[in-house]
Amino acid sequence: MTRFRNLTPAEIAEVERLGSTAEEWSLVTVSDDFRPSQLLRSHLGGRVEIASGARLIEAHVRNYRIGECSLVEQVTALECRRESTFGNGTGVAAVNECGGRTIPLCDSLSAQAAYVAVFYRHRPRCVAALERMIRAEAEARRSTMGTVGRDCRIAGCRFLREMRIGDRVRIEGASLLEEGTLCDGVTVGVDVKASHFIAAEDARIDGGAVLERCFVGECCTLANGFTAVDSLFFAGSHCENGEAVSLFAGPCTVSHHKSTLLIAGYFSFFNAGSGSNQSNHLFKSGPVHQAIHLRGCKFGSDAYVMAPAAEAPFTVVLGRHGSHHDTRDFPFSYLVERDGRSTLMPGANLTSYGSVRDAEKWPARDRRHVRRDVVDYAEHNPYLCAGFVRALNVLHALSDADPGAESYVSGRVHIGAALLRRGIGLYNKAVVASMGQMLARGSSVSGCDGSGDWLDLAGQYVTRRTVEELLTGVETGEVATLAEFDARLRAFEALYDDYAHSYAESLLAALLGHVPTQGEVDDAIAAGEEALRAMRRTAEADRDRDRAPAMSVGYGIDSRDEAEIRADFAAVRGLA
Repeated sequence: MTRFRNLTPAEIAEVERLGSTAEEWSLVTVSDDFRPSQLLRSHLGGRVEIASGARLIEAHVRNYRIGECSLVEQVTALECRRESTFGNGTGVAAVNECGGRTIPLCDSLSAQAAYVAVFYRHRPRCVAALERMIRAEAEARRSTMGTVGRDCRIAGCRFLREMRIGDRVRIEGASLLEEGTLCDGVTVGVDVKASHFIAAEDARIDGGAVLERCFVGECCTLANGFTAVDSLFFAGSHCENGEAVSLFAGPCTVSHHKSTLLIAGYFSFFNAGSGSNQSNHLFKSGPVHQAIHLRGCKFGSDAYVMAPAAEAPFTVVLGRHGSHHDTRDFPFSYLVERDGRSTLMPGANLTSYGSVRDAEKWPARDRRHVRRDVVDYAEHNPYLCAGFVRALNVLHALSDADPGAESYVSGRVHIGAALLRRGIGLYNKAVVASMGQMLARGSSVSGCDGSGDWLDLAGQYVTRRTVEELLTGVETGEVATLAEFDARLRAFEALYDDYAHSYAESLLAALLGHVPTQGEVDDAIAAGEEALRAMRRTAEADRDRDRAPAMSVGYGIDSRDEAEIRADFAAVRGLA
């Protein structure tokens, strides 16, 4: 541990000669190897602690510990004016603007713990216990001294007040950071204004972003004028230009356009097209409504949803929808506006090459090191497979109830008869492919029981049984800290493949009506491979349509030669 001491009279004289002053030099302590050149034209107020190699240049610093080899240069004020928990304990009104799902923050918050605290209000004892855990973490951060960690660079900033700054942090040109925590490796750039917030490891807040009461998760990016209030962002989300209000952004949520508003909802692996918008205020009870867009949903340009509403995983939303739809029974669908009404194309997204590309790009972009949020990228998993089975049951029930109908209604959306029949075929193929893939991974040796319902807990696929046991443990006090909460889920994650294998075996047994033999398991794996190849061929045909000559319009701008046009198209698109 570094030893600190007061400056000697000779050091004080030299420091003052170099242009620095202090309200009370007796409150300033330095490392044993301190050199006066570490302080240039700076003013120190209250208690200040300067570690080995730290430098202060043209800065006003009050009540701060400056870590080893850190630079604070040209900062109007780096000050801790009062006792603070540095953003920890701040209440964030996520999902419900009126505060019905408010969650306190702490710098060790995981996406999974936040998900339960925000969405499980039907388990008040569990939510209250989780909030106590979070507040205990927040209280542990309480201090009258701000901190700057090791190897930090803080330069050209205006006001940094009540900030807890970790190691290897870069802050350059920020306008105002107040009541916040920047964990290790965070980058904050020009004109950023943020208050009552936490930025987790390796997050980036840049380009005039404005935040109030927000959690910015590991490796998230908020930049280029993006504004956010009462919002949570987890695991690699990337938002620029637009606006977020009362948002729960699960892993890999992306929004890049100035005209996009993400408000009062849950999003995960989400992509917002330009002009995406939601309404949560229906001018009756106030802004109390919410929308749920499950994993992998996409909004096309100018898509609009009036809350309350909900979509199944990997739904593509096109057009405007104000009927409060609930399409959670139909994953991988297209929800489109036709003749002023919401129409569903069940399973249509299963044939899109975009879905294949998404499944490949998300894990490739994951550059996290801490990995506090558990994020599963498995393309074929029990959660989605159960959704395919549920969709088949609903579609068959609709058809059986009225075999001759031209269209059907489910969850306040319309489904044409031809689209229903096509959806049945697509979902059947998806069940076979998913079951085969899960059987091919993992084993029964561990004794994991993956039968029954599965959930997507803000990025983690997990059995409902495991979650119920965890929440009961929280309520009884068996699970007493956030670390223990996360450890339970990590223990499940370590055996995920075996749990998924067990689920697939139980599904196969239900379809066969008996416990499958090894030969039947092998047959299911082979059938799954064939179904997967067929689905991939369809997706690749979709990709090829995007590479067809008709898509080369506008290439070879000054040419009428088809070969030159195609050459320009191939060069730009990276086609062989």
